[in-house]
Amino acid sequence: MRTIDEAALRTAVTAAHAVDTMRDAFRADGEGRAHVPAVINLEIPGARGEFHVKTAFIEGVPYVAVKIASGFYDNPSKGLPSGSGLMAVFDADTGMPAALLFDNGFLTDIRTGAAGAIAADVLAPPTIGVVGVLGSGLQARHQVQCLRVVRAFSRLVAWSPDEAHLRAYCDEMRQAGYDAAVAASPEAVCRATDVLITATPSRAPLVRAEWLRPGQHVTAVGSDSPGKQELAADCLDRADLVVVDRFAQCAAFGELRHALDAGLLTRHDVHAELGQILAGRKPGRTHADQITIADLTGVGFQDTAIASKALQLVVS
Repeated sequence: MRTIDEAALRTAVTAAHAVDTMRDAFRADGEGRAHVPAVINLEIPGARGEFHVKTAFIEGVPYVAVKIASGFYDNPSKGLPSGSGLMAVFDADTGMPAALLFDNGFLTDIRTGAAGAIAADVLAPPTIGVVGVLGSGLQARHQVQCLRVVRAFSRLVAWSPDEAHLRAYCDEMRQAGYDAAVAASPEAVCRATDVLITATPSRAPLVRAEWLRPGQHVTAVGSDSPGKQELAADCLDRADLVVVDRFAQCAAFGELRHALDAGLLTRHDVHAELGQILAGRKPGRTHADQITIADLTGVGFQDTAIASKALQLVVS
């Protein structure tokens, strides 16, 4: 069995690879070819940490991955990254172990960024001017990097509850060629942007419905376990299109959960799963003034898809 380290994976897997792989994976899901069990979420309250275990089988993909990812949000104060993890990859025909990918969360991060890009590609306006980011961590970087694969833009405005991290993030984005500005508040970000990305571990709403404007797209990726919330529940009620990566997951612990609990939405108010749009079963954005929201919790078929692609790239 092969063991592949983070450095090799980072060298092999680009944002463009990830976006193409996620497009195929979501299309497979929309066509009914992805078989996904429930997620295991394990909270470690004393350490402000959590583990997620995800897996899936995709018909036509040669491997099955079992992914263990962690998020320990006090780690930066200890000189450690907040996220880590690994993926065990098995041959889909024989069940035999094929590889251990010691990615330290990299594959999860880039596939999450790529999913955001795929959602924006079908839901955001064709032309965008300013991208807004709530957060200053790894997803704040991967979401922007992957979004550039599907949309041309250069202006960023960002806010984070950690001012030092926010300024470091904007400095890094400027060095990467973006016109990046620090915002004073989440409201300032919301009101200035065509595409809003929320990528925080917040447990209280950061975005209010009245801050959203016609034509805006929101990609929300932070609510990936119970108790998290970045959007006020009535944001989803105000949206013209609410799209989820997997209804069962989003209803259990995504932004959708809060709108359902508040009685603002029912299942029938959810426009589509993202895979249904990629498979051509449902439309994406149909006119310029629509407010669109993608609620992305991260689905096991994404991990199988990116792990399979990474293994193929490394060994080719």
